[in-house]
This record gives sequence, structure tokens and C-alpha cells, in this order.
Amino acid sequence: MALGSLTRWITAVFLLVLMAACTPQREPDALTKVRERQVLRVGTLMNPTSYYLNHDNEDGFEYDLAKRFAARLGVELKMVPRYNVDDLFALLKKGEVDLLAAGLDRTKKRDTIYRFGPPYQIISQKLVFKQGSRERPRDWQQVDDGEIVVVKDSSHHEFLKSLGQRFPDLQWRATNEHDANELLRMVMDEEIAYTIADSNTLDVQRRFYPGLSVAFTVRDDQSVAWALPPGNDDSLYSAVLEFFGELRSSGRLAYIVDQHFGHVRQFNYVTTRLFIDAVKERLPDYVEMFRQHSGSLDWRLLAAISYQESLWNPRAISPTGVRGMMMLTLPTAKAMGVRSRLNPEQSIRGGARYLEQMLTRIPARIPEPDRVWFALAAYNIGFGHLEDARILTEKQGGNPDRWLDVKQRLPLLRQKKFYRQTEFGFARGDEPVRYVGNIRRFYDTLKWLDEQGQIP
Repeated sequence: MALGSLTRWITAVFLLVLMAACTPQREPDALTKVRERQVLRVGTLMNPTSYYLNHDNEDGFEYDLAKRFAARLGVELKMVPRYNVDDLFALLKKGEVDLLAAGLDRTKKRDTIYRFGPPYQIISQKLVFKQGSRERPRDWQQVDDGEIVVVKDSSHHEFLKSLGQRFPDLQWRATNEHDANELLRMVMDEEIAYTIADSNTLDVQRRFYPGLSVAFTVRDDQSVAWALPPGNDDSLYSAVLEFFGELRSSGRLAYIVDQHFGHVRQFNYVTTRLFIDAVKERLPDYVEMFRQHSGSLDWRLLAAISYQESLWNPRAISPTGVRGMMMLTLPTAKAMGVRSRLNPEQSIRGGARYLEQMLTRIPARIPEPDRVWFALAAYNIGFGHLEDARILTEKQGGNPDRWLDVKQRLPLLRQKKFYRQTEFGFARGDEPVRYVGNIRRFYDTLKWLDEQGQIP
């Protein structure tokens, strides 16, 4: 090659390298950043319905969803909790989190600022007051005897501001000092007259505060969704769409919702009130027995079962002949080494061992907490009838290892066209469904009371 040509070639290469060095590198998209970081940062609210610490372990509905999404992306999950909505959206604006998962209502105002994923819950919003503290208002015009307090910058705050011209005399204020759960407690303590609560939050809190009463529905059919930053970057947004689409089509979304909220939707004031009274008046006589004989079980679960069975009455007896604190049949009592079913300590010990036995018979592949719910159903209706329902579930295209699917088929054991196909025949299959639901509610309440230091 001639010297002149070589010089020109070297110069051209040098210029190309120089141009490449001067060209700004393209900013990686949001999903690429998450994968390069190997961490998905999720902003959330610290509360019983989104995210909380359960014996130092992370838990909560939003945590459950976010953990599954992070696993789908192949990255670690970092939950970034805050105590009020304003701080949460500030994190998203500053880019300190990748998305928000906090039970956020999708409102018109928020829609103009942020991007929302698909709705994974539809809730309503209720005006709440303490039962017996005042006349129940039927609409906004009748709310004239006290102030409404809501969380600042919440969707409830946004809604109340929109009522200003229509109801100028309505008394209300927004606060950053308390979260939605604290405001419900303040209603119970009559520190405030009213608050607005999302239906899922109210469902949970009424397990502990049965005196919370609904005046009327403020808004219906509100979508709950994850919030993402605005802009044209569709990478993470598209991943969220695919994630929830798959969750919904596979049935796993319904399963997760049922795990966290399915048992709290049925509320009975009298039953809940009587249970809380019994915790104060009767449980102290037996709490040490439950702790001592719980074995591998959570003593609070054992106590919840006993209350469902006998209302903590050691001399309880049913027309079918089951007796005692754990309402054992005579054959079961003998098998568990119980000499006297009316002896509370023997009954508790025998009931605990029998439930542990049921747990060992549930297939090992079934994860918690479904494994426990199956064992409870077997405790109530018998293992054979439970297996019949599981086989029926599989025949109908459901998942026999998922409590949500099986509990929908258990009541079919009452119908001849179904029970004639089974090995063990007719059964009152609706009873274990109610049984398990009641125990789950009692168990949740006991855990909460225990964590509040209200159980000796």
C-alpha cells in the first residue's frame, strides 16, 4: 500500500474512533437497568394489607405479588416501605424505586401523572363510623355531626376535594400524622367521627374492631394497580402487563387474593364481638395448655380451632356425640390416648396430635398455607371426603392441590349426581368450607391481639 493511501486509511479509522467516542451512549431502558442492577426496587406502604414484618419475615399481599414479579425477572426484590402516600410517590418521582405496589387506587388525577399497570383488585370505598356513636347517615347531606378525617394525598383526599362545591358545609380534613389503619382505630376510640376506608382494608380491620360500621358507599368499582413512572419507556411497563396477564389467566391471581383476603370478606358483628370477649374472659384459663401442647403447630391456630369447635367450653357436647374443648369423637380420643374428653388439657393435647396426623396425610407437594387448610377440612369432614372433593376438583379441571379450587367443589358432595361418583359418598361439604373460613378469621384476630400484647 502506498504511503499516502496508508496515511489516509489511518486518518479515516482515527476519525471513526473519535466520532464513536464523542457519540453519547444510549441510555439503557428501565427493564435493562433492573436486570443490570439485579434488584427490583418496589415502593410500598407499611400496613397489614400491603407489606409488614411477621416475626422478622416479610409478608403482605403486595409483597407476595412483588416477590413473584422479581422472580419472573430473575432478580432480587427490595421492598422500600413508607408510611404515607405522599412519600411513596416522591420515591417514584426521584427514581429511587422502579414501581409502587401499595394498593393504590387508579384515579383521574394520578392517571395524568403516572402510568398504571392492569387492575388486580376492584374495591369500593366506604364512609365509616363507630356503631352506636351516632345516627347512621345515608348520604353526604346527613353527615353533619362530625368531622371526616382522611390520609393526606390519598384518593380519599382527592375525592373529598372534588365534593367542595356540591357540599360546602361538609367538615373534613386530611392528615399526614396517621395512616388509614390508625384512622379506623381512632374512629373506634371516638377520637374522630368518620373516615373513608377502602373495602379490603376495612374487611381486615373489622376482624379486630367489629364496631366499625359502614354509613354508605362513597365510590364503587375502584381499580387497584401498580404505579410506574411516566414516559415512553415501555420495557418495565410491558413486563408488568405480561406478568398480571399470566397471573390472571393461570388462576394464580385469584389464589393469591384468596390467601390474603378470601377469609375476611364474610363479616359477622356478633360472632366477632363474642370472640374478642371470649379472648379476654375465657382464653386466660387455657392459654398455657394451648402453648404447652401445640407441638409443631402455632398455639394460636390450635386455640382458634378449639374456639370454633367448643367456644372454649371444656364440657361442650354435640348431638352427634363429640365432646370437649376440641370436640373429639370417641374413636379419635382413644386413638390419641385421651381418657377423658371433658378434661380440657387431655382434649387439647389429643386435638393437637390429631391435627398433626392430618397434616402428615396431606401430600407433601402442597405448600403452606393450603396444607393447613386441607388438614383443617379433613379434621372437620374426614380425610376420605376431602380426597373425594380433590378428585372431583381434578375431574372438573381445577387444581386439587389448591384450597381455593377444592373449597368450591366440597359443597357438591351434598348432590347425588356428584357424590355417587365418589368413594365415600354423601357429605355436608359446605360445613368444612365455613369451618376453615371461621378458623382463619379467629386465627388472624388472635395473632393480631397477641402482637398487640393483649393476650397474657
